[in-house]
Amino acid sequence: MVGTKLLLVEDEEKLRKLVKTYLLKEGAHVFEAGDGLEAMRIWQENKIDLVILDIMLPKYDGWALCKRIREESNIPIIMLTARSEESDKLFGFELGADDYMTKPFSVKELVARIKALLKRSSEVISLDIIKIEELKVDKKSHQVMLRDCILELSPKEYDLLLYLIHNKNQALTREMILNAVWGYDYYGDLRTVDTHIKRLRQKLKDYGDKIITIRGTGYRFEVKI
Repeated sequence: MVGTKLLLVEDEEKLRKLVKTYLLKEGAHVFEAGDGLEAMRIWQENKIDLVILDIMLPKYDGWALCKRIREESNIPIIMLTARSEESDKLFGFELGADDYMTKPFSVKELVARIKALLKRSSEVISLDIIKIEELKVDKKSHQVMLRDCILELSPKEYDLLLYLIHNKNQALTREMILNAVWGYDYYGDLRTVDTHIKRLRQKLKDYGDKIITIRGTGYRFEVKI
């Protein structure tokens, strides 16, 4: 995490300072913001690697900020909230968040999740280019193209698509997908998979029909061999 630029957006100053202390110990460069507008300014003026984003913010809430950032970038976003409703989590994932933590939380766990997201977003599996029907994936640049059009995928959507491609025409349970894409240490539920599949289908447009739902089980990426 040394040298990583993190944007910490939290209006509760004591919590913000506590989290910042832990992140600084890891060698990260931490930008702080106590409201949404300040966070947007910092985001626009700096090349941020990951955002830790509270939902309930003055001036410009976390939902709107998450949506705005995701429109311009695929960097990892971790949402923080005092509410534990499942609907909030699903809405956050719909907007493009990569992870979600409910207050009160362990700062050490937050740091671990940040490290995991940074690792996954920066990993280069190989230098090969995968071509499958009208889809092309450049593993070196993490660029995905459909019929010569670049698709803007979040890091998690990219990992999910790559997993589906590597396991094409196979029945994949939600548990298999969750463990492969999010890791065995992920604490979220299986609906996380459904939410990300839905978003991936939307971005793939008509090609998203290749992701077949297996009722009561999971999904299959169905392509010609």
